This record gives sequence, structure tokens and C-alpha cells, in this order.
Amino acid sequence: MTATLAPAAAAAPAPPAPRNTKTVHRLAFLGLLAATAVLYLWNLTASGYGNEFYAAATQAASQSWKALLFGSLDPGNTITVDKPPVFLWVSGVFAKLFGFSSWAVLAPQALEGVAAVGLLYATVKRTSGPTAALFAGAAFALTPVATLMFRFNLPDALLVLLMVAAAYCTVRALEKASPLWLALAGSAIGFAFLTKMLQAFLVLPALALAYLVAAPTSVPKRLLHLLGAGLAVVVSAGWFIALVELWPADSRPYIGGSTNNSLWELAIGYNGLGRIFGNSGGGPGGGGMGGNGNIGFGGETGIGRLFGASMGPEISWLLPAALIGLGAGLWFLRRAPRTDRTRAALVVWGGWTLVSGAVFSFMSGITHPYYTVALAPAIAALTGIAGRELWRGRGHFPARMALTAMVAATGVWGFILLDRTPDWTPWLRWVLLAVTAIAVLALVFGVNRNWLVGVLVAAALLGTSGYALATAATPHSGSIPLSGPRSQQGAGMGMREDTSSTEVVQLLKATDTQWAAATTGAQSAAGLQLASGRPVIAIGGWNGSDPAPTLDEFKALVAEGEVRYYVEGGRGGGPGGGGSDIGEWVAANFTATTVGGQTLYDLTGS
Repeated sequence: MTATLAPAAAAAPAPPAPRNTKTVHRLAFLGLLAATAVLYLWNLTASGYGNEFYAAATQAASQSWKALLFGSLDPGNTITVDKPPVFLWVSGVFAKLFGFSSWAVLAPQALEGVAAVGLLYATVKRTSGPTAALFAGAAFALTPVATLMFRFNLPDALLVLLMVAAAYCTVRALEKASPLWLALAGSAIGFAFLTKMLQAFLVLPALALAYLVAAPTSVPKRLLHLLGAGLAVVVSAGWFIALVELWPADSRPYIGGSTNNSLWELAIGYNGLGRIFGNSGGGPGGGGMGGNGNIGFGGETGIGRLFGASMGPEISWLLPAALIGLGAGLWFLRRAPRTDRTRAALVVWGGWTLVSGAVFSFMSGITHPYYTVALAPAIAALTGIAGRELWRGRGHFPARMALTAMVAATGVWGFILLDRTPDWTPWLRWVLLAVTAIAVLALVFGVNRNWLVGVLVAAALLGTSGYALATAATPHSGSIPLSGPRSQQGAGMGMREDTSSTEVVQLLKATDTQWAAATTGAQSAAGLQLASGRPVIAIGGWNGSDPAPTLDEFKALVAEGEVRYYVEGGRGGGPGGGGSDIGEWVAANFTATTVGGQTLYDLTGS
């Protein structure tokens, strides 16, 4: 039985449940899903192809099964994106079924967002009831960075869905100490690894600790079940790594972002330790950019990073309330039975928040504010669960004061966040402050009226809702999108150069070679490929620093008549990459022409 946060005698009496309660809850849940779908799908194609780097990979996947399997940047399979390909499997299949378009690129993430909201509702409902679940689902859907990521084509959307699925399976496993459900949780994490690598593992400590503490079985069985779940993680993630390592390297694309054409090295280096410690792994982009004050790279490292100018508006609207609720919940439930489900839920979502939050706060490698979307479901769940339990125990003064602190912290912090963009709907922050004041005074003086619930919800969600709606109303592009009214500040960071002039595109469309062109850097190649519909070699991958193709390999392709044009001006060619050598060789052996303001070399003649 689940313990309450206050003595039963002190808790306010619950009103008799109406006969149609289940119907009301079901309709509310369907309304939540419908509203989320509208928020995430409305005017979705206004963002065009969103992130063109990944859109080009989706285009390639729609034309080549091998490109779909490996996540290649072009259907000729020269080099892959710098992430594992699972999220591209979804958009690639969409593009194969419905044809390649902006909608096929962006809709999968929107649908994954709706699914994640529904799954979070189902997870919270199992431990805390439909009211807490409804609030958690709404808070998750209205987190600005969630609205951003579920309307954009980055791996984070599928990553979050799979992590929520792992939490759901863990909660199910906790009910009857089910090794099957726990293994399913491990499998979800394994596929999350194949979506964004080591970031998926940040939730593992919380899931394992909750099961180890609260599963209703003996310690040896709990440990055995966790061992089985760990094996499920290894198998569900390892099969694809083994496939890549065993596949002959000369018949598959180069693994972008790696230093030695290895997916395992990519996971440990550029997408692993390199993200945490900076220059480690030698992947593209380098490291140590988080501390340079750039809003697109997370701002200064430290305990305040999640509240700073970069990450704060993305994720921190309910973070103070979640932390207060976590602390209060664990304190009030400190004497609850070991298997108490509410406390187990707090361990799941609280551990998720603390571990991921600490990593995001102190990692010194490449960090972007949108990474914080991985915190959104945990913060929303914590707020919903703790808020519901404290409301139930509001007759107990300490519980009511904890709830008051949650509301006050949310309102004041929301006011501060809104004040950072003073020219955008300036009235909203004052309305939020007024609603918060009403809610706080009503709680302090023990008001026990139904209308207070609506005021509390408004105080919690008013600020984040405004930012989420502003996010949905703004088209996004580039590699570092930002949420809210500041959306376009981040659009240009890390962007490709505009290489898609009409004249050049028409030339590429008229080609019949294996590759229409080659250019240095995937950001430049992606624009050409998307505009022309023809394969373009991205020399050096993401920023031109990957050793693929090598100069000798490129010479062989040219000798075989496989590449028609070389487009000068692409980004990259750093140390270790083939871009500089290839560009110098082309310039020394072929004649340059200017087309549409760009320099081209026709590689079919000297």
C-alpha cells in the first residue's frame, strides 16, 4: 500500500468520487493527447527541413536501404552522420512510405512527442493516479525545450521517448518484481543508446536504484533481475555495434565522427567522454565549448547552469518545484514500507533528474541547451507526483507549507525567466506573479475550495505555456535551435554556408553520375543534396575533419567518372580530414568556373 505524505487523520477528506470519474479521466487523457498533437503538428512544415544535416540523411535513407541501415549522409554511402542511426530509421521509413518531404522529415518527431506524453501519463498514473498523471503529461508537453525538440529533426525526440518507455517498464517491474518488465526496460535503454549513445545511460542509476530498493522480492532475486536487465541493455545495443564492426569496412560508409571508422570508438570518444571532458575522442567540433559563454553551447559550467541564460528558459520553469517536491516527498515518506510505490516513483524520477542535471551542469565538452529535453519528463513527473501527494496532505501544516514553497518558487522563478525577455508579452509575468500570490495566500490561510486547484495549475504552467506556444509559432532551422521568443538567436550557430544557388542546383539536377558533386563538410553538402535531389559527397563529414573519403579514394572515384562536380567553399578540412588535400588536388588539376557566384570544377575533364 502506498503511504501518504501526512497522517491520515490530518489529511483533508476526499470528496466522494462521481460515477463517471473513469469516463472523465479517459476524456481528459484523450484531450491531453489531442492538444499535444495540435501543439506539435500545427504548421510543422514552416520549418522546412529543420536541421538539413539530418534531413539529408533522411533523404538518403529514402533512396537506399544501406543508407537507411547505417545512417549515411548520401545514398552513395560515403560517410554516416555522427550519431547512431535508429532515429533515422523512423524518418527514413516515413520518407519511403509517404515520399521525401519536409513533413516526412519532421512529423516522426512530433508523433514521438505525442507518444512520450501518453507514456509518461501512463507511467505516473500507475503510482499516483490520473490527476497527477494528467498534470505531469501537460507539464511535459508544455516544457519549451520539449515543444522545440518534438517539432524538429534531432535524435533527442526518440531518445526521450525510449527513456520514458524504460521508466514505464521499470514501474511495471516494481509492482510484482517482474524480471520480464525489467528486461524490457533494459532493452529500451539499449535502443536509446543506438539513438544518442551514452546519454541514454544517464537514467540507468535511477532505474536500478529504485528496483534494488523497492522491488517486492528478496535481495538475491533483485540483484539477479538487475543482472538480466543489464544483459538486455548489452544485447539490444550491442547487436548493431557488432554488425558495424563485422561488416567489411570497404563495403559500408565511414562512421562519421569517429577517428578510426568504429562505432564503438564514436560512442566512447566523441559522443561519450569527449562530451563530458572536452577534447577527448577527436571527433568533429572539438571540445570545451560549454564554458565560453555562448548561449548555443550551454553557457558557463557549474551548479547554476540549468538556470542560466542558455539552459534556463529551455527546462528550468518547474525545476525548483520538482526539487522541493522531491526533498519533501522523501522526507515525509522516510518511514514508509520499503516497497512503497510513491517513494519508488520519487526515486525513479528524482534520480533521473539529479544524475542528468549534474552531468549537464558540469560537462565541459560540446553541450547544447536542447540536450535538456532529456530532463523534461522527469521534472514534470516529480512535480505532478509531489504536488498531488502534498495536496492530499494539505491538512498537515508541514505538507501544506512544502506545497506552498513549490508554488511560490515556480511563480517567482517563472517571473525571473520571463523578465529575461522583457519586450515579449511583458504583461504575462505580472499575471503569473498575481496568480502565484493568490495561490500562496490561499494555501497559507488554509483555503479548501475547488477553485484553488485551478489557480495552482495556472501558477505552475502559465509561464512555461507561454514560452512553449511561442516556440511552436516560430519556424526553426540550423543546428542549434532555441525555444521561446529567442528561437532564431540560435538558428545560425553552426550553420552551413548557403551553397544552393539556383544555377548550381540546376547543374546538379542534370547529372547522371553516381554523385552529382562533392564539397567539403556535411552542412554544405546537405543543402546541395536537398535542393537538387541528387547525391552529394560530404567530404570530411560534419565539419570536414573526418578522414573520408581520403584523397586516394576521391581520385579513384573521379577516375571512374563517379563524381561530376566539385563545389568550392564548403566548410571544414581540419587536421586529419581529407577536405584540404582534395580541394588542393582539384584546384591543381581541373579548371574552375563561376556559376551563380560559386566556384565549380567539372571533374569530367582537365
